[in-house]
Amino acid sequence: MSVRGVVKALECSQRHHLSKNMFQTHGTTDCMPHDALDVQKQKNNFSLLSVRAVLKKREYGAKYTQNNFITAVRAMNEFCLKPSDLEQLRKIRRRSPHDDTEAFTVFLRSDVEAKALDVWGSHEALARERKLRKEVEREYQESRFLSFFDCLCMFPRSGKRTTFLQGPGKVVMVAICINGLNFFFKLLAWVYTGSASMFSEAIHSLADTCNQALLALGISQSVRNPDAVHPYGFSNMRYIASLISGVGIFMMGAGLSWYHGIMGLLHPQPIESLLWAYCILAGSLVSEGATLLVAINEIKKSAHQHGLSFYEYVMQSRDPSTNVVLLEDAAAVLGVILAAGCMGLTSLTGNPYYDSLGSLGVGTLLGAVSAFLIYTNTEALLGRSIQAERVQKLTEFLENDPAVSRAIHDVKATDMGLSKVRFKAEVDFDGRVVTRSYLEKQDIDQILNDIQQVKTPEELENFMLKHGENIIDTLGAEVDRLEKELKQRNPEVRHVDLEIL
Repeated sequence: MSVRGVVKALECSQRHHLSKNMFQTHGTTDCMPHDALDVQKQKNNFSLLSVRAVLKKREYGAKYTQNNFITAVRAMNEFCLKPSDLEQLRKIRRRSPHDDTEAFTVFLRSDVEAKALDVWGSHEALARERKLRKEVEREYQESRFLSFFDCLCMFPRSGKRTTFLQGPGKVVMVAICINGLNFFFKLLAWVYTGSASMFSEAIHSLADTCNQALLALGISQSVRNPDAVHPYGFSNMRYIASLISGVGIFMMGAGLSWYHGIMGLLHPQPIESLLWAYCILAGSLVSEGATLLVAINEIKKSAHQHGLSFYEYVMQSRDPSTNVVLLEDAAAVLGVILAAGCMGLTSLTGNPYYDSLGSLGVGTLLGAVSAFLIYTNTEALLGRSIQAERVQKLTEFLENDPAVSRAIHDVKATDMGLSKVRFKAEVDFDGRVVTRSYLEKQDIDQILNDIQQVKTPEELENFMLKHGENIIDTLGAEVDRLEKELKQRNPEVRHVDLEIL
């Protein structure tokens, strides 16, 4: 029976069902003329529903899935095949989803399945081989996890050592060296004088050294290439290291300084000569000031490159590693001045309480720096949006494209750290423009000839399926074009996800 015959039969069935319901509801046919118009409308609606029901009930069997494609990597992983097994299979060139290749080779899944059965003999043998390979892979992953060498591999290899010779890496390495020396000399001064303020300064320098070593680890991790487990890379490792650094400053620096200051107030002790302490504080002021200037110059240069002011760059935590060094060294310089002032008051008055108050002041200063670092890095890790002006610029680019002449919804532009942006939007494409783009590449006379050859519903279906698939490919090519142009015009945009409405 043809499609038209099926539709007509269903219409008759619905009319009979409608008439039966009318008789049962009104008890007589006398009411039918009164509702004749409504009945006719319901008949038309039932007819439309009948046509839709026929389309929805279509069974999509094996003939609709036998042309599914599969890549070479998936074919080897899922069906346990070797590259040589794929050489004799039919190869098909398809549009590539990657920016670096125009097209790539795929295989028919049905061909791969048949080849796998030919190689392994049965579905059971293939399932056993899959299970065996999964066990081997799990054992390998466990051995890597337990291996000490794997931990050593976390540090930068020779190819990445240049990370610490420029930019934030250079700032952090300079800070580690200077703060390490400052801790050593301040510790000697505290042992000699017993000053609570000098103890706080020694702990301050120790906390800075440890935290900056943690920052160095974060920088080395952030430049690692993306892998299967972390497809978007490791750039957030700088924010994680800075967050831990902020917590470390609070616990080690502020906590110990407050403790020593309170103990000095409760149990004051006489202080020895502070001459050597003043000399060491003076040297520390010079060295910490030099590191602070290095951090300031690096932030100024980076802020200029991003078109931001110094204040905006620091508040947005664009470079968390340099931010930590900047704030720690600024706190160190202020802490040295505060400690020297309180020690001077103790020397002049002979009252040790001033020295203990200096220790509390240094602890409070470290606590404030710690709170700022924890807040800014937490905001960055939560996935904050970029500035509204930049989002508007990206949105306008899409809206001005002829293929996107309707609307753009649910726009999200997330800062991934290290000047990397992930852009996502739902795009309502103009089907007419996409179809015209497809037709411009076709032989119109040939299409007209094919239309004239259509005589049956089956031929019409084949014709529509052929061109429908090609139009979908054209739509995919339009999406790829927009994503590529978006990245070219906005280099900070590294990942683009355009969803079709």
